[in-house]
Amino acid sequence: MDESVVVSPDWLAARLDDPAVRIVDVRDAWEYDGIGHIPGAVNVPFDSYRDESDVDRGTLPGAEAFADLLGEAGIDADDTIVTYDDTHGVFAARFMLTALEYGHDDVRLLDGDYSAWNREYETTSEVPEIESTTYEPDPLSPEESPLVGYDAVVDALERDAVFVDTREREEFEEARLPGAVRFDWREVVDDETRRLKPEAELEDLLAEHGITPDREIVLYCNTARRISHTYVVLKALGYETVHFYEGSLTEWLANDGEVESGPVASE
Repeated sequence: MDESVVVSPDWLAARLDDPAVRIVDVRDAWEYDGIGHIPGAVNVPFDSYRDESDVDRGTLPGAEAFADLLGEAGIDADDTIVTYDDTHGVFAARFMLTALEYGHDDVRLLDGDYSAWNREYETTSEVPEIESTTYEPDPLSPEESPLVGYDAVVDALERDAVFVDTREREEFEEARLPGAVRFDWREVVDDETRRLKPEAELEDLLAEHGITPDREIVLYCNTARRISHTYVVLKALGYETVHFYEGSLTEWLANDGEVESGPVASE
């Protein structure tokens, strides 16, 4: 796995004293305070960087609002951010995608989650001292961004793109984009270790669903949370043409986009 995208607990443990590596815990404040956290981690709860008030914009909080959060957390634009949660990384992956979208160059997902870390390394309830910064966002241009909107998705349906639905079976059977394949985002996680499955196993698993590096990939779910995790995994495996439908099925249905329903033979 590409360590510029996903890092192991061992990698992070060796860098706990590095001031340029900033650890972001995206769990609720009560979990961060009451259960404990990775030493040195700051708390940026999931709800603070997710805005569901405007369907047209998906759930991104806006560049300035996100920059304020990072500044309050004492993070500089040139820091290496490592983010984690306690839900196999799905909420942390959403933080990572948001940070990348607003121009933070070096942000990585911890392979595993808090529970996986806690099996091997110490945790703490001590809150680090934070000196706030003035964080200047640098949002990606539409050409640079992996995010795509409704019109781009309509166009992609006319091409040989693989539409990947990362939701559960019941959701998929109720309504899905035409020709989509279902790939539950949790399939990449080893239930025992709580970490990602070995790289070769992941590649085989994805290939079984027709999700291969030579294809154009379009990811969607309901509100773009679950696809964040799948996006990070694909990028860590070296996939290059991966589009992220931020509006996902919520926007698609709001625009009366064509859908299919019912079970699929391969399911």
